[in-house]
Amino acid sequence: MMIVALTMFSLSAVAQNKTVTGRVTDSKDGSVLSNATVTVKGTQLATKTASDGTFSIAVPSGAKQLVISYSGFIIQTVEISPNIRVSLVGSVTTEAEVVVVAYGTRRKTDLTGSVTQVSAKDFQKGNIASPEQLLQGKVAGLQITSGGGQAGGGSKLTIRGASSLNASTDPLIVIDGVPIIDNTALGNSAQNLLNTIDPNDIESMSVLKDASAAALYGSRASGGVIIITTKKGTKGKVKFNYSTQFSVGEVAKEEQVLTGDQVRNIITADAAANPSDTIWKNLLGPANVFGQGYNTDWQKQIYQDAIGYENNISASGSLGIIPFRASLGYLTQEGILKTDLFNRLSPTINLSPKFFDDHLAVNVNFKYAYNTSRYADANAIGAAVSFDPTQPVYAKNNYGNNFEWLTTAGLPINTNGGSVQPDPLSMLEFRNHTGIVNRVLGNVQLDYKLHFFPDLHVLVNVGMDNASDNEQDNQDVNLVTTVQTNNGNISYSGSKYHYHQAIKNSLADVSLFYSKDLKSIHGKIDVLVLHSYQDFETDVYNNPTTATSFTTKLDTTVSSPITYPTDKPEYRIESYLGRVNFTLEDNYLLTASLRRDASSRFAPDKRVGYFPAVAAAWKLKDQFFKNSTLLSELKLRVGVGQTGQQDVQGPNPYYYYLLSYSGSVNAAAEYQFADSFYSFLRPNGAYNPDLTWETTTTYNLGFDFGFLKNRITGNIDVYDKKTTNLLADVAVAPGSNFDIQEYKNIGSMESKGVEFAVNTIPVKNKNITWEFGFNVSYNESKITDLGGVGEFLVGNIQGGTGGTIGVYKVGYDPSSFLVYKQIYNPTTGAPIEGLYVDANRDGQINGSDLYIFKKANPDFLLGINTDITYKKFSLGLAAHGSLGNYLYNNFNSNHDNLKGNGGMENPLSYIQNLSANYLSTKFNNNQGLSDYYIENASYLRLDNINFGYYVGKIFHNGAELRVSASVQNVFVITKYSGLDPENSDPHGIDNNIYPRPRVYSVGLNLNF
Repeated sequence: MMIVALTMFSLSAVAQNKTVTGRVTDSKDGSVLSNATVTVKGTQLATKTASDGTFSIAVPSGAKQLVISYSGFIIQTVEISPNIRVSLVGSVTTEAEVVVVAYGTRRKTDLTGSVTQVSAKDFQKGNIASPEQLLQGKVAGLQITSGGGQAGGGSKLTIRGASSLNASTDPLIVIDGVPIIDNTALGNSAQNLLNTIDPNDIESMSVLKDASAAALYGSRASGGVIIITTKKGTKGKVKFNYSTQFSVGEVAKEEQVLTGDQVRNIITADAAANPSDTIWKNLLGPANVFGQGYNTDWQKQIYQDAIGYENNISASGSLGIIPFRASLGYLTQEGILKTDLFNRLSPTINLSPKFFDDHLAVNVNFKYAYNTSRYADANAIGAAVSFDPTQPVYAKNNYGNNFEWLTTAGLPINTNGGSVQPDPLSMLEFRNHTGIVNRVLGNVQLDYKLHFFPDLHVLVNVGMDNASDNEQDNQDVNLVTTVQTNNGNISYSGSKYHYHQAIKNSLADVSLFYSKDLKSIHGKIDVLVLHSYQDFETDVYNNPTTATSFTTKLDTTVSSPITYPTDKPEYRIESYLGRVNFTLEDNYLLTASLRRDASSRFAPDKRVGYFPAVAAAWKLKDQFFKNSTLLSELKLRVGVGQTGQQDVQGPNPYYYYLLSYSGSVNAAAEYQFADSFYSFLRPNGAYNPDLTWETTTTYNLGFDFGFLKNRITGNIDVYDKKTTNLLADVAVAPGSNFDIQEYKNIGSMESKGVEFAVNTIPVKNKNITWEFGFNVSYNESKITDLGGVGEFLVGNIQGGTGGTIGVYKVGYDPSSFLVYKQIYNPTTGAPIEGLYVDANRDGQINGSDLYIFKKANPDFLLGINTDITYKKFSLGLAAHGSLGNYLYNNFNSNHDNLKGNGGMENPLSYIQNLSANYLSTKFNNNQGLSDYYIENASYLRLDNINFGYYVGKIFHNGAELRVSASVQNVFVITKYSGLDPENSDPHGIDNNIYPRPRVYSVGLNLNF
């Protein structure tokens, strides 16, 4: 009887369950949505869609509906039927949206801090080579400024304004739970170590802006935190995706310089007026074959149309019981500067199995990148804009037949360390600077839910981020800047130098996580206790430089022997963290945390820092507007927290608290004892045993809102960010330390502002969906204390005898300019050379008459994006900009005078081109400290126009195809007269910037 009963029970259980299958797509373009959540309504039964958007789930026979949710889309409830097809409509925020935060995830509606998550569907479109570019214009308060158009180049990231003077203000980057290597720490690749991450592998990016959200990372988090989460595998049949993209980049704008005819006219007129200056007339270029003078555009000679290819293939599904995702990406990208090239090969794999009845979850992430680059000499850009346009591109000589300025003896002008002006083409053609970067980034995460106590989880995260850089810099014997002479003869020229460096970052986190639903009070509590240990080691390999014989082309001379061939600086951070999240009545939310960091960069009695944070939120909608059909969300947030900074610069940044010495490597600095020679020890530089943490405290007040079933959503945040114990490099009295500059904790600064972001769906019907969003942020920064020091001069400029253009002064923005007030001709409006306002009325113009005028940091940042979908067609636009920012046009100031350094008639007996601005000023000598060169650099840039078409099923329904096309860097609206108003220099100095290209691209995306 028992056997019969068990059999009947089993048959009954089978009869009560059925399998439902379906597919989830994006209503905008028909593309599949992987990792969408499919839940049987009223139960805990759920599954995820596979990489092709399909799902399969066993449901009870009595179930009627499924709930489909996906981050960034409106939740949809559908009736259960055979082979369900669901098209989700995009929305900015939904009740079920899960946001990645520090050490975990939270529902969007349960956030207490200022966090913005951008998912894959909202990323910036087009030709994206580096992950941070995906966020351009998408996050209020996040400023992303490209350093230029260099192939594989990176960007300067700033969240809510600068929070330090000399320490790094870059946000901390965390990839799949691993805080990565400093983005500026590895050789020539330091321009952008993030380019080792393939943007195609990224699922979402969370920007933690206020300290209540970022304080959980304590150290290095004063600049905010960006958490990158990569795509994961899901259970189900293995599916594949292939995408390819072809792009062409062109120079969007050149610097405005004089033509050859204009240079000839100016020099001829000067020779007629000043007979002693006829030397310059004799240096003008010869006539061409048509009997006319040359008008060589050297900028066109150094630039090229840049070709790029990108291919990515991925597979996702299950191998037995192990969900996985594997991908392989390959990118090759030329720069618009000739010889500039970047290649990336990037395989990744993710495994996410579960064991012991899902009590043990394992997540394995592995990313490898093999980058190869040829670094074009960016100084060729400055050479091209200043090289004599009256000269031909080629001339017969002993230096590769490129035109060069030579003496009558056939030697480069002012050889042996002089300021000879090389031909810009030779700087590219005769220098072969290559690099290979290998990077391994991976971690293993274990989440064990105790069998005997399932509310308690043991979490382990062990990871590494190791990178190495091998560079070879070969400068040909034809490169005139390498020529060395001896008694009027060339002794050697050319050089070869090898550079090798490796960085190792090891992480070990162990934590306990307790979570409990408190049904009696309609609440929930979770507690996290964590211990973290992170170790950073840099392996530096010092290599000699080899010179080459000019006649035999053989290596003949090696630099002085390397006394210390290797060096291994290292520092460690050990941390303890406690965090509590508490929810009451589903309306009141509280988060509190405390992190203790100890950094080996500081002396033992100074190295510990405590970083607390507390934040609360109140769901006003559920409390006061529960029955409102207009208001769908309203939440008040308030928080305060502290973060730290330990980024000490200088020659000994890891051990700055120690007095350290190094041995002399120069034989002339040795002393003799009997028949032996011994090296002296000398200090490595300044040190400060009292140095300690720079601390930033942020106060934040915010509102999240939604209207019309979240057809309109957004947020408003007001913040005040105060930094104390600033890590600043200040001048000290001679003899008081082993340098005239020393890092100290001195002074304070404050940034405060307002952020507003709104996203809307103005039109949504069966055929058309229109989404529109914009964000605007206001920030005001000022220095509030400098420890009694009056001011610091900063921001080195080129031209004249050099100097500085910026100043740190109490009460002013740290990017302020210090200049003379220019006086203008009342009739012509032109600046009068050398005539400035005598501010203190003492009858002379000197440093006492300098005044603070404008600043480089913007008052407002703007971001705009819109997408329109009509049936299978889609069109998107994205733009960003800034207001209230100014630039110092160092190109104009350095190339705006007839005589002297930087002038047309160079004292070293060669001709230089000038900025076209010279036609307005007619300056004879450099006027680099005039406020005339401070220009309004507010701008609006249309970043991208993208077009897509969902072709649908192809290959006998075996695959789905989508095609796309885009244009990047479409246009810029600005009053700025220079090359580009968007500048990453912290002091607002615009000089020798690699132009951002305009890029046209077409692509295919295939799911099968």
